Amino acid sequence: MESKKTGISITTIHRLSYYSRALVESGELVFISSQELARLTGLGDALVRRDLSYFGRFGVPGKGYPVAELKERISGILGTNRKWNIALIGLGNLGSALFRYKGFERQGFEITAIFDNDPGKIGKSKAGIEIRGIDWLEREVRKKKIEMVIVAVPADAAQGVVDTAVGAGIKAILNFAPVKVRVPGAVNLVNIDFTVELERLSCLATGKMAGGEIKRA
Repeated sequence: MESKKTGISITTIHRLSYYSRALVESGELVFISSQELARLTGLGDALVRRDLSYFGRFGVPGKGYPVAELKERISGILGTNRKWNIALIGLGNLGSALFRYKGFERQGFEITAIFDNDPGKIGKSKAGIEIRGIDWLEREVRKKKIEMVIVAVPADAAQGVVDTAVGAGIKAILNFAPVKVRVPGAVNLVNIDFTVELERLSCLATGKMAGGEIKRA
């Protein structure tokens, strides 16, 4: 599958996030080699070179890739060269943990609105942000120019929340609810299901401990 915006495969875009982190970890380097990027990301050297070939030939023989330019090009594709206003829907244990995570803001993702259906939370503030009921979503989307939504609600509430977000004009949704939700084709949806990931990890661990062979992608 390819991104309509970039023409680059989704799996490659996923790896670009690793390269972006590696460039931050590289410190004060002016140039970085594909071998060093491979070491920092745990990916193969040939795969790194193939992925970076999407940017054209801008490496310097004997030196590698100019770090500043590579950061700029990757952030341009990932969209992290600008600020994104995000709404968080659901302020339970998971939602609260996501709100406290500082990595979002460092990458340009700022939670500027919070929604919950608990009357005991509505009207209170969290780090200066007033918690609203979900019926406020469309107004807050317009007022705060919100472009993404993080959904951290129970499974039985997820579809209704997603439908409300779509109706408010949201085109990008990160769903942490442990259930598949449906969205129109024009909406970008990413599902994060911790149970599925733990099951995959347990399969890998069981296969290893049992002496079996599991092919890793």
